[in-house]
Amino acid sequence: MSRHIVIVLAIATMAGAPGLHGQAADTARSDTVRADVVLRLGELRVHGPRALTTAGGTSALQVTRDSLRLGAAPTLEDVLREVPLLHVRTNSRGEAEILARGSESRQVAVLVDGIPLNLTWDARSDVSVVPATAVTGLRFTRGLGSMLHGPNVLGGVVEMSVAGEHDDPPRSVTATAGADHAGGFGGTSNATVPLDVAAGNLLVRVGAGWRNTPGEPLAAGIVEPQPGAGAGLRLNTDARSRDAFAAARYRHDTGAWLSTTLSSSTGARGIAAELDEPAPRFWRYPHVSRTLAVVSGGTGFHGTPFGGTGDLEFSVGYDSGRTEIVAYSDRSYSERSGFENGDDRNLTLRLLGDHTLGRHGDLRGAFTLADIRHDETVPGGTWHYRQRLMSAGVETEWRGAPRGGLFRDVRLSAGGAWDMADNMETGDKPGVPARHAWGARTGVSALVHDRVGLHVGASRRGRFPSLREAFSGALQRFAPNPELGPERLMAVESGVTSHLGAAQLQAVVFAQHLDDAIVRIALPDGRFQRVNESRLRTRGLELLAAYTAGALAIGGDLTVQSATLVSPTGQAGRPENQPAVAGSLFGSIPLPLSASGNGRARFTGRQFCLSASGEDVELVAGTRVDMDIHRSWALRHSPASLLTRAEARLSVDNAANTAIYDQCGLPRPGRLVSIQIRLF
Repeated sequence: MSRHIVIVLAIATMAGAPGLHGQAADTARSDTVRADVVLRLGELRVHGPRALTTAGGTSALQVTRDSLRLGAAPTLEDVLREVPLLHVRTNSRGEAEILARGSESRQVAVLVDGIPLNLTWDARSDVSVVPATAVTGLRFTRGLGSMLHGPNVLGGVVEMSVAGEHDDPPRSVTATAGADHAGGFGGTSNATVPLDVAAGNLLVRVGAGWRNTPGEPLAAGIVEPQPGAGAGLRLNTDARSRDAFAAARYRHDTGAWLSTTLSSSTGARGIAAELDEPAPRFWRYPHVSRTLAVVSGGTGFHGTPFGGTGDLEFSVGYDSGRTEIVAYSDRSYSERSGFENGDDRNLTLRLLGDHTLGRHGDLRGAFTLADIRHDETVPGGTWHYRQRLMSAGVETEWRGAPRGGLFRDVRLSAGGAWDMADNMETGDKPGVPARHAWGARTGVSALVHDRVGLHVGASRRGRFPSLREAFSGALQRFAPNPELGPERLMAVESGVTSHLGAAQLQAVVFAQHLDDAIVRIALPDGRFQRVNESRLRTRGLELLAAYTAGALAIGGDLTVQSATLVSPTGQAGRPENQPAVAGSLFGSIPLPLSASGNGRARFTGRQFCLSASGEDVELVAGTRVDMDIHRSWALRHSPASLLTRAEARLSVDNAANTAIYDQCGLPRPGRLVSIQIRLF
């Protein structure tokens, strides 16, 4: 295993993601690196920079959908598995979880057009059932999130755009269809229509998608215990879904804007049972649906009576869904043993304001209110749960450009937040009083000779337990713990980014201390329970590099971290599902006949999981290799026409058919060959 680590480390240090680009400062040349490090992922070459708001030099990634290697009908899980420095795994419920820098999925916020999807009954979003049909791009802020993103933001923020930002995309229509050798098929269609209207412009986007798969291929060495499981497929991993969305954004000539997004999806699926557990989950989801409606608006920047300029924005989101779970007695899935139906209704309001402070400063504030409702129906009856979360945050940033010194474009930032959680309804469990927490952050960033960006920052933030963590029994798999307390994270990071011609390298070191960390333990009766352990300490290094030479591009990323869980008695242990080393190498090369080839190798180092008996089980390291060949053709040459090009793509996922585990007894899919046709 050590040999693989050395290879990944050496190559990832020299190579990088195709199209990574350092963000240029507003007042600097376009080829300089901005001190608040923002990287953009492009397709094959370095793309121009795009300004993003990041406080205190926090590093971030900007990703466009077209720059990623995706299937015909991807989910948000498929998108996030392509994002460097972000770790995604599937748990025993079939849910996709996000991990970053030792933080688990409930500590990473997921926002759509400014509305958090993670402010729910479970305090996280299952991105495996969120279709990516409507997503145009995303940005991933690692580690030190802004104080303005709302409550429960500890380990980073994934922000997705649907209604669009303040750009003007051309009129377009895209249609994609694909199929794989296992019998799966799917497709998406999108249309974007910009319109000139009175005193402004209107952008309308609509689209739909569908997906159907009979199951996931078995990787090498994986054997299903149930005879007759199928032709090389994991038992009970079939899935089907369909989705649609409509979005519109109006921008007035004065800068004021209003946008709305409506998306809905529905589907059904099975989940793979753990292969090595004596009593695994034999679950199916006969119905999973979700509807999201978002209305946002802003005034644009204008002069104010206080001097300077200011801007006010708002977002209102309504997120509703239904999940039906049927439990079975064994792997034959013929005899039902229980059920659980969940209905969710989440309402979120966000208010944001910006104001200049003279020529060199800005003041920003935000208020977030979330009302979370969940009805849980189990054989014993229906129980009602309700949680209210609030957060108020403020941040300020000051800019300067010292004359004659080593540093340029120096930026200082500081901020604070107050958060509150009130569990207003707790089903048949005893209630708990409202809880409060505070957060703060500070940072500084600077340029050195326009080519090297430096940043350092520190933050403190808390996270309240979700309703499900504290009060749900999960069909007798968990013992509730109403006394579960909030977590508190102290984090620091420091980084350097250099941009020299076609080469670029970013290195970030980080350290995080999570007090009262919520972890699961195994009980003598075979159930699990979530408890507050004393402390989770994580230290690590992130590397991200890039090199392009014409049509040739190579890339890579690497995370090396050490995570230690310290119990209340002072005993040190291993946290679950935190690989010590993870990284990827990928690149694009030109091929004969005007084709292009892409490849990516993802390495996941050794990690541990907790078995039902309470023992730490080691998950061995492994490397997954994906590759594809694609070629495009011109269909017509009129720039005013739609569907002017076609692209064909042949892909092989997990080409070596390697068995890589996300959790105890849960290997990822084996080799999958697929073909895709896209008209655009």
